[in-house]
Amino acid sequence: MNKDMTVDSLKVKLKTKSITLIDVREEWEFDYCKIETSKNIPMNIVPLKLAEFKQNMEYAIICHSGVRSAQVVKYLNNNGISAYNVIGGIDLWSIKIDNEIKRY
Repeated sequence: MNKDMTVDSLKVKLKTKSITLIDVREEWEFDYCKIETSKNIPMNIVPLKLAEFKQNMEYAIICHSGVRSAQVVKYLNNNGISAYNVIGGIDLWSIKIDNEIKRY
């Protein structure tokens, strides 16, 4: 079972610095628009970077709409990493939280 998180919950957790935000979109997408504190690890690179994820930390995984991030969350959770899928992705974030973020 995947763990999910709303954009509203993500906003709170980022404010309290209680979660690390990983953006799994492609580099060109990340360059186009991003949440300031996010780190870009494209989906296909995540398995190569698995050792960089810490077992004692929580991660929010975001993509454009939530499809790719859901797959990454399943992979990370299966490998003992506490990760949450940001429902609606950066697209919903730009609608509900920060309309300065460009949409595509």
